[in-house]
Amino acid sequence: MNFDLKTLDLTAAAAEKCDLLVVLIPEGFKPGADALSALAALALKNGDLALKAGKQLQLYQVPAVAARRVVLVGCGDGSARALRQAVLAVGGAIKAPHTKRVVLCWAGAASADAVGAAVQAVAEASYVYTTTKSKVEARSLGRCVIGVASPSEVRDGFDRGVALVAGVEFAREWGNRPANHATPSLLADAAKTLAKLPRIQCKVHGPAEVSRLGMGAFMAVARGSEEPLRFIELRYNGAAKDKAPVVLVGKGITFDTGGISIKPAPEMDEMKFDMCGAASVLGTFRALGELQPAINVVGLIPACENMPDGRAVKPGDVVTSMSGQTIEILNTDAEGRLVLCDALTYAARFKPAAVVDIATLTGACVIALGGVRSGLFANNDGLAAALQQAGESAQDPCWRMPLDDDYAEGLKSNFADMGNVAGRAGGSITAAKFLQKFVGDTPWAHLDIAGTAWRGGAAKGSTGRPVGLLVHYLLGQAQAKAAGKAASLPRAAAKPTAKRTPRSKAA
Repeated sequence: MNFDLKTLDLTAAAAEKCDLLVVLIPEGFKPGADALSALAALALKNGDLALKAGKQLQLYQVPAVAARRVVLVGCGDGSARALRQAVLAVGGAIKAPHTKRVVLCWAGAASADAVGAAVQAVAEASYVYTTTKSKVEARSLGRCVIGVASPSEVRDGFDRGVALVAGVEFAREWGNRPANHATPSLLADAAKTLAKLPRIQCKVHGPAEVSRLGMGAFMAVARGSEEPLRFIELRYNGAAKDKAPVVLVGKGITFDTGGISIKPAPEMDEMKFDMCGAASVLGTFRALGELQPAINVVGLIPACENMPDGRAVKPGDVVTSMSGQTIEILNTDAEGRLVLCDALTYAARFKPAAVVDIATLTGACVIALGGVRSGLFANNDGLAAALQQAGESAQDPCWRMPLDDDYAEGLKSNFADMGNVAGRAGGSITAAKFLQKFVGDTPWAHLDIAGTAWRGGAAKGSTGRPVGLLVHYLLGQAQAKAAGKAASLPRAAAKPTAKRTPRSKAA
């Protein structure tokens, strides 16, 4: 699908030949003398249209309008959040089989953030998964024109939105693929395709290399599967070589049976989504390839399956991680933290400015936050604040959770340096405390996306989150450095606090 940014007022929009014309009308709308303004003013006067975000009036073959179908839709205060709501509300019309060309036109001022949100909402509304279906109608929408009064003022938001569409859809594609179509080897092949983009390099480590690195925890998880593990290393070099990178670590369990601690059968098919952390890293690099920001980024993905065969690791086994710390595996279904801990140790060799790991880690986080906000844990207040702000800007919100040292008490083991699980209480926090043991004083954050990475039910599928949050964060860091501000974070790990940002309505 292609997007165009074009100078359009309502008079020019009426002359645009398209299958669907969406007129976005904000609160405080002042009609002009053109046909669309007159139509909107009459609908408002008669109460057939409201300007609350998402309220709409659909019309067909309107006289003096070239579009086959017209939708007048309220967009509230014109904010990015309101624009997303408005566009998704007309998603059925956008996704209709015969809608090949759509024009979105603002009946008022447009902000860069709102334009970016509208671009992403069009893509989200029209997305269709096709890879493993023999008979399915692919996305019919081929072109979307964004019409605003002054394109130069919103160009940055438009470009960011288009890049995020590419990144989010890359993540959704790999998240949605069944496990036999998204093995560790195939995931590595997907990463290699990203190296065709400017400034991106990819290196894939196989079982022999991972063994030489001493990644005993990662290898333990992979033992029960016939699919060989892969450790994927991506680099985006957008700044000088001496600039410390941000390292993103994505959990890549391409299917999770739970191992010997096997999961219950209902909804186990959804464990193909257990690599959505990895998919979000891939999607972020896809967007970086489009945006080309002045920042260095490393992506690390430990990819394997968690299967229960005769070689599989057993509850009570003790393994040695790359860091040298030993781990008693009390539950083989707590495998994500085992593959991540070795990747976090590996990340230290890059002397990173910050490390962010992304994982569908715990059902406990779903209980705590549902599917609205991702869980955020951090040992550094500055990093936590930057990620929270990025999430709000991207409409991909997270919520900071505590990391008090007392939560680590349950990880003590009589037979190893630590156990891989504690009790049921505070499960998402104790999982984060486990990971914290492998980051030292590096500024580090953990995003638990178990509730936000995919949807179940009739709308089952990957969401592509938190690609938006990660890209906004990286762009913010690049902009801060370009402006000469101190974007780097203090090396000493700040004590976690119980501070919370005011809760805002989630997208």
